[in-house]
Amino acid sequence: MKWEKLGRIFNPTNYKLANNCVEYAQSPQVIIFDDFVRIYFSTREREQSGKYLSHVSFVDMTKDFFEIINISRGTIIELGGLGCFDEHGIFPFNILRDNDRVLAYTTGWNRRVSVSVDASIGLAISNNNGLTFQKVGDGPVLSSSLHEPFLVGDAFVARYSNTYHMWYIHGTKWARFTKDEAPDRVYKIAHATSNDGIAWQREGRQIITDKLGLDECQALPTVIFLCDQYHMFFCYRQSDGFRKNRDRGYRIGYAVSDDLKNWIRNDDEVGIDVSEDGWDSDMLCYPCVFRCDDHIYLLYNGNEFGRYGFGLAKLIR
Repeated sequence: MKWEKLGRIFNPTNYKLANNCVEYAQSPQVIIFDDFVRIYFSTREREQSGKYLSHVSFVDMTKDFFEIINISRGTIIELGGLGCFDEHGIFPFNILRDNDRVLAYTTGWNRRVSVSVDASIGLAISNNNGLTFQKVGDGPVLSSSLHEPFLVGDAFVARYSNTYHMWYIHGTKWARFTKDEAPDRVYKIAHATSNDGIAWQREGRQIITDKLGLDECQALPTVIFLCDQYHMFFCYRQSDGFRKNRDRGYRIGYAVSDDLKNWIRNDDEVGIDVSEDGWDSDMLCYPCVFRCDDHIYLLYNGNEFGRYGFGLAKLIR
């Protein structure tokens, strides 16, 4: 594959965002309308304690991605109540148009004591073309289980042959990789299916092989059907040192499948990498692949996990 980078198309620091959010436009996710594109992202509100809350916002753009038409001004989806799985934030926020409604598979997160965070996957529904969403319940539709004990999140859901397919991540361990730093996590990509989008049957295995060893972190899968095959893009990194060393930070990975279950990883074919300098010179992360007006595009975040926005690339071969 070969991608042409079209540059950064949204920088949150240039706009006033809802919920007193500043900086960060993480995990851009798209829904296509007849004459514009809506891109959802997670941004951050800083509490008086200095800790962050993650809120969902969106930006509407022309279908050539040159012009911003609108930016959400209000709350799109409420955070969870006291003690709920999404009390402290929703990140990421995966969108699926499903007949006359829009589904959102949310990764809700909450703070912990011995480690920094836990996560589960929730479901919300919009009946007004994605302007606002209402949760189907206070709890998650997919959460920790016997063999996936924590950090269940990053859902990407697509519908093929009347079956809902979810690719998601789950944690495999927390560890102190260096004695002077807080524990960090390792997570892998998995797969589940559903007849109704609510009750899910897990496949129960890691579906993408490791490139960097057993402690490789894999995140945010996104899948598209193209040229009679299913193509998955995701991001991966080392489990430690990734915040300070650009060579250990996120890169985009790639795998291909004929049956949605068995995947062959081949990162050499991904066709996109960090730039020599600029907003995406240290990392590429949180991809979203989609089709718009007969073109295939890839949204992604750059340095500092999307602190200064997201960019776009177009598939040219």
